[in-house]
Amino acid sequence: MTVTTIDLRTLAGHYAEHGYVLVKGLLTRDEAAAYRRVAHDLLGQPDRDEDPTWGSAAELSAGVPTRLQHLHDAQFYAAAFSRLLVDERFTSVAAAVLGVPNVQLHHTKLFVKPPENGSPFPLHQDHPFFPHTHHRVGAAIFHLDDAPEHKGCVRVVPGSHLQGPREHDPEGGHHLTDVPFEAAVPLPAEAGDVLFFSYLTVHGSGVNVSDEARTTWLVQFRDPADPLAIQAHDSSLGQGMMLSGVDPTGRRQA
Repeated sequence: MTVTTIDLRTLAGHYAEHGYVLVKGLLTRDEAAAYRRVAHDLLGQPDRDEDPTWGSAAELSAGVPTRLQHLHDAQFYAAAFSRLLVDERFTSVAAAVLGVPNVQLHHTKLFVKPPENGSPFPLHQDHPFFPHTHHRVGAAIFHLDDAPEHKGCVRVVPGSHLQGPREHDPEGGHHLTDVPFEAAVPLPAEAGDVLFFSYLTVHGSGVNVSDEARTTWLVQFRDPADPLAIQAHDSSLGQGMMLSGVDPTGRRQA
């Protein structure tokens, strides 16, 4: 897929209005499948058994135990993900939705929701985990296999980013107790699609009840000129790496 200037304006306009944009076919299905194989190889290593399921996820699974696999900083374990971080198809959209030419890495995470009981995420904003001053922080979820609704696809509350930061309940993971899960719109995706959204957009995901894993790679990115409001979530490997453009602060914000 080649993203044109006209496409970028359209994508950026949708993002500004709704707080998200789903870019179809940013990767080919073959590319997504190759990244999926690398992801599952990494997560299949013997020491990758940590389960990051939030305590509050039990409310969405009716108390039924669920499972989740993850890996921070996949680009430090497989060069394929390093190359993807600076792929112009991704960085051009990231710059467009931020509205700046410079895009800096905050952190990455691989996620696999296992079949039949893959853990959900309650509705939340990403803001409480790493608040920034001007809120020029976004996320991209690379879908490495198909994510229909019954596999626990991402859900968003369109336009919620316009309301700014919200109060979260920190118990069992920072989540929102005043927004019903049904208020979020499901965004089914296909392998190769990439979902971009603001860190102020209310989002979550459901339980994977299918017979297949759901595999995604999350990349959190920011404007390097947007300083942290508080010192938080600053231990990720490679944080501050420039994905596009330059850092006009000379890394004084890092």
